[in-house]
Amino acid sequence: MPDGDRALAGRTMIMSGGSRGIGLEIARRAAADGANITLIAKTDQPHPSLPGTIHTAAEELELAGGSVLKVIGDVRRDEVVAAAVEQTAERFGGIDIVVNNASAIDLSRTEDLSMKAYDLMQDINCRGSFLLAKTALPYLRKSAEASRNPHILTMSPPLNLEPRWAGAHLGYTIAKYGMSLVTLGLAEELRGSGIRVNSLWPRTTIATAAIRNRPGGAQRVATSRIPQICADAAYLVFTSPGEVAGRFLIDEDVLAAHGVTDFGRYRAVPGLAPLDTDLFLSSRTG
Repeated sequence: MPDGDRALAGRTMIMSGGSRGIGLEIARRAAADGANITLIAKTDQPHPSLPGTIHTAAEELELAGGSVLKVIGDVRRDEVVAAAVEQTAERFGGIDIVVNNASAIDLSRTEDLSMKAYDLMQDINCRGSFLLAKTALPYLRKSAEASRNPHILTMSPPLNLEPRWAGAHLGYTIAKYGMSLVTLGLAEELRGSGIRVNSLWPRTTIATAAIRNRPGGAQRVATSRIPQICADAAYLVFTSPGEVAGRFLIDEDVLAAHGVTDFGRYRAVPGLAPLDTDLFLSSRTG
């Protein structure tokens, strides 16, 4: 999509996760405008099956044009998040955008899901999103006072109480819907503050390492889109005027609303086969 007028130049984003995948692409799109970006991530050393570390991500973002602060740590720890927020404000002068991107996934059914895995998902997904947003709020309020268009964007699905989503993977659904409740509740709590709070979710599966590493990964990649579609949608959310808040946005819908009609360029593998719809959504798309 077009580069626009570098609308995020000088803006400051703090993101949980972001060393790879969708989070890294969102940060890269902001970096191309000249944004300041803080990454809170645990991946300090190369992972045996996942590409990238916080260091390689920072290098990519700086090459794209951004200024980067690396915070190696766990979003589950209060002191890590507090230090990341304070260091961000000290280095860049404030915070304008919070992206709750860090997430753990385990699709095991209830009898097979260990409580350790359950707790990990709740602590990273739900608690981590609440903690980062809560801790950054004083700076987001200052951003609003300065008319800098602050945002909290959480990578979580639309809330849908159809029983099948809970029945398919109860532990994971609780964790992801917890993130979505952060959006719903904060949007209402902060109504009139000038801080926009929304969630973003992909229409289709996204060709990340997590997809590639699952059984049948090559086939799953062929029916997925690339992370850039989420990044382009997030950029439009951050830069569009208006007071849209408390919305559960779908990447494809955001782009279509801004006149994008060519979604073929977002396919991981060119072709006409139907794409796989992501979790928590119920239709297929071409």
